[in-house]
Amino acid sequence: MLTQLPTINVLKQPTSSAWVEQAIANLDIILLDHSHCERKAAGVALNMMFRYPSNTKMVRELTAIAREELEHFELVNQWLERRNISLAPLPPPPYGAGLKAQVRPKEPERFLDSLLVTGLIEARSHERLGLLAAHCPEPELAKFYRGLMASEARHYGIYWVLAATYFDREIVMQRLDELAIVESELLATLHPEPRIHS
Repeated sequence: MLTQLPTINVLKQPTSSAWVEQAIANLDIILLDHSHCERKAAGVALNMMFRYPSNTKMVRELTAIAREELEHFELVNQWLERRNISLAPLPPPPYGAGLKAQVRPKEPERFLDSLLVTGLIEARSHERLGLLAAHCPEPELAKFYRGLMASEARHYGIYWVLAATYFDREIVMQRLDELAIVESELLATLHPEPRIHS
């Protein structure tokens, strides 16, 4: 039975029990993909700092996020070493590209969408790490996932607070709602290859 976690009210649909079953049956692949996710998350924060260097508050917040994502990358890689899993490439699921395709090309819409999409990805990560913590049959690994949940929640909150800092709240909420619908649609069909965002 799927343990119910508190819902993240911006996510339109909770993760399915099918994803949990797939992930628990393929923990080594999930760990490897998690490593890639942490590295990409650090890269996203750095890229936004390079693209919008004059936004002082954003730069300060994203510097801290990038540092923390790299720390998580290192921690996940330690788990990979313990399990003798090589740090190999993995084909990504369509989720990230599907969300990135929603980012409008012109500014300032591009900035807004980038903040909101990244926040949505972090929110989904928070939910799924919580599900792994609740269902992982290995107590030590479950504890590890539980320990990462708080920072994931903080991260998605920061991206959304930044959006509301630079844009009108009503515009932010309307666009977030639109993007959240797409986000849930991208996950409506379980990707055949186990991934954090499959």
